[in-house]
Amino acid sequence: MLTAISPIDGRYADKTRELSHYFSEYALIRYRVLVEIQYLLALFQIPLPPLADVQQADFDALERLTNRFDEQAAERIKAIERITNHDVKAVEYYLKEMLESLGLDRYQEFVHFGLTSQDVNNTAVPLATKHAMEQVYYPQLQQLIGQIEGMAAAWADIPMLARTHGQPASPTLLGKEFQVFQTRLISQLRQLQQIPHSAKFGGATGNFNAHVVAFPEINWQEFAHDFVTNQLGLERTFPTTQIEPYDNLAALCHALSRINTILIDLCRDIWTYISMDYFKQQVVAGEVGSSAMPHKVNPIDFENAEGNLGIANALFQHLAEKLPISRLQRDLTDSTVLRNLGVPFAHTLIAFQSISKGLRKLQLHEAKLEQDLEQNWMVVAEGIQTVLRREGYPQPYEALKALTRGKATVTQQDIHAFIQSLQVSDAVKAELRNITPHNYTGRQ
Repeated sequence: MLTAISPIDGRYADKTRELSHYFSEYALIRYRVLVEIQYLLALFQIPLPPLADVQQADFDALERLTNRFDEQAAERIKAIERITNHDVKAVEYYLKEMLESLGLDRYQEFVHFGLTSQDVNNTAVPLATKHAMEQVYYPQLQQLIGQIEGMAAAWADIPMLARTHGQPASPTLLGKEFQVFQTRLISQLRQLQQIPHSAKFGGATGNFNAHVVAFPEINWQEFAHDFVTNQLGLERTFPTTQIEPYDNLAALCHALSRINTILIDLCRDIWTYISMDYFKQQVVAGEVGSSAMPHKVNPIDFENAEGNLGIANALFQHLAEKLPISRLQRDLTDSTVLRNLGVPFAHTLIAFQSISKGLRKLQLHEAKLEQDLEQNWMVVAEGIQTVLRREGYPQPYEALKALTRGKATVTQQDIHAFIQSLQVSDAVKAELRNITPHNYTGRQ
């Protein structure tokens, strides 16, 4: 949309649309309605004495309320909110209207029974987040990891000059360098998947005061554990104040941020490889690289991804630092901050898609890799001096240092002349002459 303030809902709307099912205002209202209805159904199942006459048809009617929820229903709740100036209370009043329309008005006062708004918010938000992770985030990250894995396999045997501190270093294998990122991402993904989606459910200050005073014979703690764990599929935090302490959500944000940081590292490395001419980029017909320089094919996908990952991380870090802090039993600062939870997810998905697009455009320029290896024969010095150490040769490191350090060029001829001058056996000399920048890559 051209008038959108945020590029998430404007320029990049097609890349983030899936997240609107979980993090939009509509989604938050829908998940609140879901929690309220599931809670009422759970009260039916106790059963509480005033609800003893509940019929299967009543259950079915309430389930249909959840399934029929649409934007028109959400608009009705927003209309009520304009009067109440309270978003969760508006959901309660809407559901009471629905019960009345279904002829179930005898149950109206058990909607939101004994709850505070945070019992609804702190179950609705983690439930929506859990579903967003399962349905959107994990599939896209796993697809990206699979793409990196494919490149690691395809280039497993391609030797490449390594650079440590930006200087030529012992050669590596291009595929292994991609495998490094694949392994890091898989490791962090496993850690991410171990973090629980936690929810609070316990009344105005976490003690079920209202529930206990109304029905002291019910074990409300047991009820809450069963409701949150078995019916909603979340992990209940206990004890709490009025709100979920958000420690696990903070851990989730930190884990997401670490994955993004790994991807920033990947983007910068690939950007550098492109600048070194190790990769060409597939030319897209009609695409312009520069408004002034017609020859340019810029690594824009990796630059776009890096920028979006940076924005996402800034927000994830703020969420992780802010949400676990609340004055005494509750202040409202978490509410407005939490409404932005979908924003870093959106920037992250934009980045995933940009990286994936950029990877698909990479074309290996193998001749350039071979050329760089051939021009940097000094990198075999490490291998030569290590073999000489094995042979007990005196001060091999110092001998190779004198030959190679600070030299503009060290050629194959220089290396072989040095080898010929060594006081070692012909067999060792032959072994040393077999070491080249193209095969000195270790074993994987």
